[in-house]
Amino acid sequence: MMKLDNFIGMMTGHFDNKEQFNMMQATGKIYPYAKHVNTVCNDKINNIPQDFNGKFVVEESYYETNGNRHASPHLFLITENEDGILLSSYEIPEGEDKNIFSYDSMKNVDYSELKKSKKFTPALYHENDGIWEGGSTSQFSPVMTFKLWEKFSDSCLEVSEIIEVNGKRTFGYDDPIIYKRV
Repeated sequence: MMKLDNFIGMMTGHFDNKEQFNMMQATGKIYPYAKHVNTVCNDKINNIPQDFNGKFVVEESYYETNGNRHASPHLFLITENEDGILLSSYEIPEGEDKNIFSYDSMKNVDYSELKKSKKFTPALYHENDGIWEGGSTSQFSPVMTFKLWEKFSDSCLEVSEIIEVNGKRTFGYDDPIIYKRV
């Protein structure tokens, strides 16, 4: 559980890419301004089994490009196994508004009502010298692939998310988004 606590400690909190965004703007690159809020939410999940050793996390991501703001919330379960740390995606709980879902808006939900995402391939992370790195590739549909790669350290989160349709990138950037703790 020590590795799990270390991983959770690095990935939870409030982050943004203001420094990277300003640098990209100065060089004329189109790049989103992004905020990331990760909050453990086990306190909002009723009837978690006694021997449960994972942490559910609400991830709130907010992207702004050319004045347009887009929210992308997720619910993840973080667990530790012999291979490393595993991040599994869960569906936003029934009755919640997917457009504004956040830790603050989340209503209490029963553990038995949570549904694991069928589309997302769990991401596996390994620790090397205090830095966690990992990701996964998910086949969202026969033609749509989602690639996730992340690197977590005490100073920042580096996140690369790419969506390809028929092998052509439709979402994502050449450089990972570099979120610093705020």
